[in-house]
Amino acid sequence: MRLIHIPANDYRRVRWKNGLGWTREILRWPEDREDWDWRLSIAEVDKPGPFSAFEACERELVLLAGQGMRLDFDDGESVELLPPHGRHRFSGERGLSAELLDGPTQDYNLIWRRDRIDAQLLHRPLVGPMVFFTEAQVRWAIYVLSGYARVKDHPNIPRLEVGDSALVESGSGESHRMILDGAGELLLVRLAPLATNVA
Repeated sequence: MRLIHIPANDYRRVRWKNGLGWTREILRWPEDREDWDWRLSIAEVDKPGPFSAFEACERELVLLAGQGMRLDFDDGESVELLPPHGRHRFSGERGLSAELLDGPTQDYNLIWRRDRIDAQLLHRPLVGPMVFFTEAQVRWAIYVLSGYARVKDHPNIPRLEVGDSALVESGSGESHRMILDGAGELLLVRLAPLATNVA
């Protein structure tokens, strides 16, 4: 098992695909390809306007900071993301614009290729030890919403503070038990290759 610590100050600030805003990219996979399978980032939304389109992708947004925003889709649907951590999953091809409810927001942004990856985003409290099993060829991304987290039995991994991330990888044909300890709230993202993409 391999664990990668990604402190918040290492996130890379890049332009939105449509050039109308900024996002802090946590991680994309594969890292060296523009045609990635999945990407994690924190979108900085400081004014109303259209979102970028991502063909053949699914997306999920989680409100991290701010008083919320309304997603107005071109097909007529409207969804409000409200504090503390409103969330919504939708197809990347859908046209939409955001309307800020009361000032700028920051939003956790998971995007993945639906023909390559099965993704699940979980919001979980962390009160003492949390045990879960990593599966072969499945990656887990951890994001600390509040408080802190430690990866037990891995002293080389620094304590994760608010806003920090970590990536957990298991090799082919392997599964491992991992224990997180701490206090606060986490976003956990399970990223599994679809069967057709497993070598």
